[in-house]
Amino acid sequence: MKKWLSIVALTVMSLVLAACVSDDAGANSEDGGSTEEITIGYFPNINHVAGMVAETKDLYAETLPDGTKVNYQYFPDGSSFMTAIETGDIQGGLVGPGPAMNHFTSGAEVNVVAAGSTGGTVIMAREGSDIKSPEDLAGKTFVSPRVGCTHDVQFETMMKEEFGLTSDRIDGEMKHVTGKPATYASLFETKNVDVATVPEPWASSIEEQGSGKVLVDTQDVAFGETLPAAVFVTSQKLVDENPDMVESIVEAHKKATDFINENPEEAKQIAINKIKDITDQELSKEVIDRAWERIDFTYEVKEENLQKFADASYDLEFLKEKPDLTGLVDTSFLD
Repeated sequence: MKKWLSIVALTVMSLVLAACVSDDAGANSEDGGSTEEITIGYFPNINHVAGMVAETKDLYAETLPDGTKVNYQYFPDGSSFMTAIETGDIQGGLVGPGPAMNHFTSGAEVNVVAAGSTGGTVIMAREGSDIKSPEDLAGKTFVSPRVGCTHDVQFETMMKEEFGLTSDRIDGEMKHVTGKPATYASLFETKNVDVATVPEPWASSIEEQGSGKVLVDTQDVAFGETLPAAVFVTSQKLVDENPDMVESIVEAHKKATDFINENPEEAKQIAINKIKDITDQELSKEVIDRAWERIDFTYEVKEENLQKFADASYDLEFLKEKPDLTGLVDTSFLD
């Protein structure tokens, strides 16, 4: 009887161990291939074209172990993206630097391992609003994707430093509301907002539709040409426990960025197709061409540029404590 029980116990233990092995990252299938599964996230914005190219061209299959299943998840805002990184629902992807820094300073163990792009933020005024200069924005309503997001901080920094105007969030003269960038044209048409801080390609789309006009172009917005408009983020846990995976993910991202710069016309068509798939809105080639001129696609990232932006977030009271971004950026995977 004891011998029979021992056999049963050993059998159960073997099954448990087998289940543990099959669930672990990096487990191998019988034919030697990987049974890993990862999920990459990004937004349907032009700043995130590297994500669209990597998905369309299946570039992660070229760098990750054979058999790795790659899924994709699309996000409407940075807060939901960063939550997914922290919970492990996604293993990496592109997000604005604002949410990445905000979550890091709040205690999230995350790493910026590359940039995605720079530029692409445009300040638009509603057609017919009689707004001719940012100085006219006292008492006006502006929209950004989310409180404290990258585009919000860029706009509010510019307004405070150059025109002495702040939002009602800190008892200022401008009213702030939030909304998805794809809806900004309709918000202009219904006159619900006067000004929008807009990521591409939605700024160029608004221009084409005629519901808004450029008030401040990319190069004149705060941090417009130095700040990464998108950064590639993963968790510190993944960096510590599976650096090979992080290296493979970053390598695929680098390949996607190089493809964009070497094949801009094909990359533009990929962006048109993916944005339509995700948002059900088809952008014209003219819109994409215009948006492309405002963006530089690069994976190089400098910590000092992010620190300056974080300091601006603190000055605007988006952050409660003066930020120290030491440890956020890890460029070792770019070598």
